[in-house]
Parts: sequence; structure tokens; C-alpha cells
Amino acid sequence: MSLKRSIIIIILILLIDQISKIYIKTHFALGDEYRVYDWFRIYFVENDGMAWGTKLSDFGSFISDRTAKISLTIFRIVAIIGIGFWLLDATRKKSPKVLLLAIAFIFAGALGNIIDSVFYGVLFNDSHGQIASFLPIEGGYDGLLHGRVVDMLYFPIWKGYLPEWLPLFGGKYFTFFEPVFNIADMAISTGFIMLLVFNKKAFPKNES
Repeated sequence: MSLKRSIIIIILILLIDQISKIYIKTHFALGDEYRVYDWFRIYFVENDGMAWGTKLSDFGSFISDRTAKISLTIFRIVAIIGIGFWLLDATRKKSPKVLLLAIAFIFAGALGNIIDSVFYGVLFNDSHGQIASFLPIEGGYDGLLHGRVVDMLYFPIWKGYLPEWLPLFGGKYFTFFEPVFNIADMAISTGFIMLLVFNKKAFPKNES
């Protein structure tokens, strides 16, 4: 697969991701929900940290939330640069199509969430109790590098109490699938799943 095709895939994923996020941000207040089905809902939340809403500051009080946020955003930027070089190198080496496709998905997803983290604090005002405006006159809800990632895809396929006989979790209320995510997260997950499932095709061993 050529670099041009990889770029087209990246642009398409970015467009779908950002259009969906901007629509949610400008049509939903934080916590608003639209039920497509009982097991699939559009539910607007914002993620200020890593996966599942985890923050670096959760691991210790030695770092403030704002410092942790900047550190995480900078780490994401460095990571996306590394993934970009990986894609260029894999293309130059004419690596298998499945590897190039997986890297393109991971790159697009990571870049989509970086856009939120870097710019959304400046581009939108707050969504708490109101529908946010794009480029508000009074300014955004925070500064550069302090944006929150927009999530909206929610699949509560099953909710209920777990059987008492289960160790540790028995009798507790449980939701499958609890996390709320976005198109960028789906792209990243798809890329990693491709690398795991098609590992031998993505990284073939040279036969002597």
C-alpha cells in the first residue's frame, strides 16, 4: 500500500472523528443522551485524561492535574511523531499492507484525540449546563494544551447484578460495556487488534 493511500485513510478517519465531535460539542450539553437503541446510545462526556478517564495525577499527589494534563498532551504529541516516522519507514520498506493499514488507523486515532487535547479548550466554551459554542466571543473554556477529549459512543449491552458465587465481584451491579468512547478510540483499537490478529502477516520472518 502506498503512502498516498495511507494518507487518504488517515484524512477520512480524522474527518469522521472531528465532524462527529464538533457536532456533539455544538448540539449536546455535557451528560445529554440520545437513545438509538437500548444497547446503543449517544452519550456526551468529556475525558480529561487517558483511557477510561484515568489521569496521571491519580497515581500520586506529587503532580497537579494541570501539570499532568500538559505532560500527557506533550507525550501524545511525541508519540504521534514516532508513529508517523514508523509509517514512513514501513512504507519505504514496502511492508505488508496489513501493517501499513494498522499503523494508519493508530496514527489517525491518536491524532484525532490530540486535536481535542491541544485545541478544544481554545475553540469551544464550556459544556456544563449548556451547549457549547464554536469560537465563542468570550473565549474558550481553557488554554492551549488543556482541551478535553469528546466521547459519545456508549454501548450498555447488559446491566444487572452479578451472581453471588463469582469471586470478588459477586452480587455487585455491573454494566457491559461501561466505557464511553469516540471514533478515534475505535481507530486506535482497530489498529492494535489488526496487529495482534494478523501478527504473522504484519511482521513476516525472513526465511533463509
